[in-house]
Amino acid sequence: MSFLHFVEGPFFYFSAAVFVVFAIWRLVGIIRIGKKPDLAPPRGSAAAGFVKGNLRHFIPRAIFAERTWMHLVAGYAFHLGLFVVVFFAAPHILFLEERILGFGWPALPRWGFIIVAEIAIAGLIVLWVRRLSDPVMRLISDWDDHVGSWLTFLVMLTGCLAMQEAHDPLRAIHMLSVNIWLIYFPFSRLMHGFTFFLSRGATGASYGRKGMNP
Repeated sequence: MSFLHFVEGPFFYFSAAVFVVFAIWRLVGIIRIGKKPDLAPPRGSAAAGFVKGNLRHFIPRAIFAERTWMHLVAGYAFHLGLFVVVFFAAPHILFLEERILGFGWPALPRWGFIIVAEIAIAGLIVLWVRRLSDPVMRLISDWDDHVGSWLTFLVMLTGCLAMQEAHDPLRAIHMLSVNIWLIYFPFSRLMHGFTFFLSRGATGASYGRKGMNP
């Protein structure tokens, strides 16, 4: 078995299993924490507050927009770009079709992949530079934040290098970085990709039950 076959086969399935099992484990653990019973009579809908709490925070309030516009633009560029690259790059669709799902869907053209990947990488770099340069962000950041950023950048960079599909070593390095990222994800702050809606929703539900706008 070659190294490429190992990282695309047994090691990938192991990494994916760790990702799924422990991501679910953490989500279930968060949900099971629950909250203290609120004895005050409700003045509004907690469910509506949960939904509003999630939707409202996709766009900052006007009073904060001027100070956070760079973070907002870079954040959307990175997260939406990453989503498109992961699920609409032709090699990824083919990999998922052959290894996991058994079906595929239309892929981005090559030029589209290159543009979206560059936008996503640029967004990630801007977010990381902001984390280093902003005094408050620097104070609340630790090694986990930086390792997550570096691993994500490495996955995206090696993916772009492997796009040619001309050299097996580049493809193997990309898959190795993907597998490491999958294993690291559920034990790090990268989990915010799954937990952000819970934290926003919990705050929104609390405000909604009190009849306040989240």
